[in-house]
This record gives sequence, structure tokens and C-alpha cells, in this order.
Amino acid sequence: MFHDYLKNLDRIEFAVTMACTGRCRHCSEGDHVNCTGHIDADVATDAVRKICRHFQIKSLMTFGGEPLLYPEVIYAIHQTAKEMDIPDRQLITNGYFSKSGEKISEVANKLAGCGVNDLLLSVDAFHQETIPMEPVMLFAESIVKEGIPAELSPAWLVSREDDNPYNIRTREILSQFSHLNIPVGQGNIIFPEGNALKYLGEYFSENTMTSSPYEDDPTDVRAVSFSPDGSVDLMNGNVYETDIIDLLKNYKGVVTD
Repeated sequence: MFHDYLKNLDRIEFAVTMACTGRCRHCSEGDHVNCTGHIDADVATDAVRKICRHFQIKSLMTFGGEPLLYPEVIYAIHQTAKEMDIPDRQLITNGYFSKSGEKISEVANKLAGCGVNDLLLSVDAFHQETIPMEPVMLFAESIVKEGIPAELSPAWLVSREDDNPYNIRTREILSQFSHLNIPVGQGNIIFPEGNALKYLGEYFSENTMTSSPYEDDPTDVRAVSFSPDGSVDLMNGNVYETDIIDLLKNYKGVVTD
């Protein structure tokens, strides 16, 4: 039914929205100016159910932009993932979607209820240039209170060990969360694309990785990745127009523009 190119498919990813509360100079997506809208929750959950009927999905991830600008979509996707017995249900967020303490606490509570069990909180010198610390800290405290497994996920410039001014500031910011005992994960090394290439070019050398480390091999697809507009990476189609299973059945490892 499905090509061997999909034999290792075990992950689903949703870029829920490209709207964002940050204006980070390291962002590979650029400035996020005039980015609005989000993937439809019903379309997303239907796709999750259908994919899980045919593939042994081990992990699902939601991210953005800032996905918690549309929390109801996040709840629906993760609740469905939980119902479909997907073990690892991951959310990546910068933690800034509201200034209201009541709203922040409510969202953390509902994230725990819908089954998020792997939350990556993006905090570093780049995010905190434009994102205030107070609501992010309150969110961090709320997810700890709710018992959501989490880790801090910083962006590092050049390498994790490099002592450039951005990394030094990132270490200072991470230390502010030490009282919460949230582990610091590997994070990611910034690659030269979008704003990073525009604003941080002096830090990249000829040996720097110039393509996204998140790109899938079209002959060994590990993840079905949805964009906010419903397009599906590598599948040459849109889930708003074509059933996800038909897109997967018709995939032959050839990507067209």
C-alpha cells in the first residue's frame, strides 16, 4: 500500500502557526511579520487518527511560531495523540502567549490534562531580547506545579561551549530557572538561515552547516510534517484538499515544486 520510502515513518509534526510573540534575531523563519492563522484542529486530529491506523507512531510534536497563541488547537491535537497511544507527545514553546497569570495557569493545567508529556521551553539570549521574563517564568512555575515533564531548550551560537556574548547571556538566563530544577536539554546550534544569516553572519564560517538539520531524507521519511496552511512536507499536496492517506499512498520519493 505504501512505498518503502515510508517504512520508517514513526513521527508526526505540526507547525501549528507561524505567528509568534518573539522577534528573534536567530530565527531561521525570518521576522514572522504579518503571520496569522493556524492549522485547523479538526483537520489535524483527523490526520493523526488516520496516520496512526497505518503506522506505529512513536512521537508527535507541535511547534510554531508560538503554538500556544492557539491553545485550543494544541489541546485537541495532543488529546488525540494521547487517545491514539502515541508515547511521546512534545510541545515546543517560548512560554510567552499571555501576560495574565490566570490564563497562564489555566493553559498549563490544560496541557497536563490533554497529555503533553515532553515540553521544551525555549529560553536564551535571543528569545529574551524581545520576550519578557516574568510571564515565561510564571509559565515555567506553572508547568512544574502541574507535573509536566519539561526541559529548557536554548539556542547556542557557534557551539554550546563557545564563549561569545550571546552564549554567556544564555547561561545567565538559564541560571534564573535553577530554583525550579528544570533540566537544561541539548537545545540546538543555530544554523545560517533567515534572521540568523541576516543578523549573525559574522559568527558563521565556511564550514558551518548551511541547510536545516530538521530536513527529512525524501527516500527515508521518518516524519509527516504539516504546515499551518495544511501543506504536507515532501508529499506534494495539502491535507485540506487531499486525504492524508491518499497523499502518503501516492508518495514515490520524488519532491516537486
